[in-house]
Amino acid sequence: MKKSLLSLLIATMALSTEAQKTPCTTDPVYRQFDFWIGQWDVYAKNGKKAGDSKIDLILDSCIILENWKSVNTSQGVYYAGKSFNTYNSTTKQWQQTWVDNVGGTTEFLEGHFENNKMIFLTKPFQFSKDTIAIRRLTFYNLDANKVRQFGEITKDNGATWSTEYDLEYRRKK
Repeated sequence: MKKSLLSLLIATMALSTEAQKTPCTTDPVYRQFDFWIGQWDVYAKNGKKAGDSKIDLILDSCIILENWKSVNTSQGVYYAGKSFNTYNSTTKQWQQTWVDNVGGTTEFLEGHFENNKMIFLTKPFQFSKDTIAIRRLTFYNLDANKVRQFGEITKDNGATWSTEYDLEYRRKK
């Protein structure tokens, strides 16, 4: 009896320890943005290819990593960047941090999943001398092979939004 109880206790502790080590594989909230994982051809609204994007699950399934590269150059440079996407269990928010090869960074510290789409917001930031802005980034899960990425900005605290970019991700065959 003591041996059975000890075995049960050890098994329970092992399972508890494993769940603590891998919350990103056991809590379904971490899987809400998995629809974006894959290799994609990315197109602008005009139908022209804008870039290639590879989205991977890394760090014990806790981070969704984007690797982006444009198909055209600007001033002789291919625009490239990475985004790190994760669920922050402390704030109960999804977050994205974007960094690129021209010195740009954007932090979307508020994000949530609703109605088959992931929505991110930045904190208000100084856009120009007299203007505070907020960026919104929405990923629409259109189907298993298509995702829309829609970037917007507001300069009037959300009363109106202007499109910054509108991209369609098509899964590579």
